[in-house]
Amino acid sequence: MAGHDADHERPTGHGRFLTGIAWALALVGLWLWGSEITDVRGGVSEPTNGDVAAVGRPFAVELPDAHEPLGAARPLRVDVPSLRVRAPVITRGLDQYGAIDPPPFEQAGAVGWYGGGTRPGAEGTSLFVGHVDTETRPAVFYDLSAVRPGEKIRVTRDDGSVAEFTVDDVQVINRKHFDAKKAYGPHEEGRAELRLITCGGTFDRATGTYSANVVVSAYLTGVGS
Repeated sequence: MAGHDADHERPTGHGRFLTGIAWALALVGLWLWGSEITDVRGGVSEPTNGDVAAVGRPFAVELPDAHEPLGAARPLRVDVPSLRVRAPVITRGLDQYGAIDPPPFEQAGAVGWYGGGTRPGAEGTSLFVGHVDTETRPAVFYDLSAVRPGEKIRVTRDDGSVAEFTVDDVQVINRKHFDAKKAYGPHEEGRAELRLITCGGTFDRATGTYSANVVVSAYLTGVGS
C-alpha cells in the first residue's frame, strides 16, 4: 500500500495503518525529487485528541544554539529519552510510487531512515519514519505527539559518534492543509536538522485512513561518543 494516495483504494488488514503516513510520504518523495506539489495549502498545526501542549513551542522554552553540521555518517539507532524509545534504524528508499518505504510491520519497533537523502548530523534535513501502531499493538512512534520542544533526540551513527538534536517544533498537520515543503524543508539554512514522522489525528475506520501526520522537527545541538 505504500505510495498510494490514501483515497485511491480502501485498505484492509495491516495496510490500513499505513495509508495515513503513505499519503504524506508520497508528497515527501515528490519534494525530494524536486517535483512541483499541487493541491496542497499552507501547513496548519492542529492538536490531536485535545493535546494542545503537544503542538508548537511553549513560550517558556529556551532552545540552545545550533551545533555546526558534522561529517556524513549513517544512522544506526534513534533514541528519544522522553518516550523511552530506543530503536534500531533501517535504511529505506522510495517505492515505485515515489513514497518513502517505511519499515515492514514485522519490524514495527524499528525506525526507517530515507537513505537517499541527508545523513543525520550533516547539513540539511534527515527524514525518519515510523509506524504509530499495528492491528494488535502500539508501534515505535505511538506516543510521538507527546514530544515537547526542548527535549532531545539522539542518533547513534556508524562513525562512533552520537548526534544530539533538540526538538524545536511539534506539529499535527491535517492532511487537508498539508504542505510538504513547509513540513520537511529546513527551518534555518545551514543547520543539520531531522524530522520524525508518523500518523496522527483520528483514524477513520470507514476509509481506513488517519486524518493527519505528526511531524517532530529538531536541529543538531551537540555531539558525543
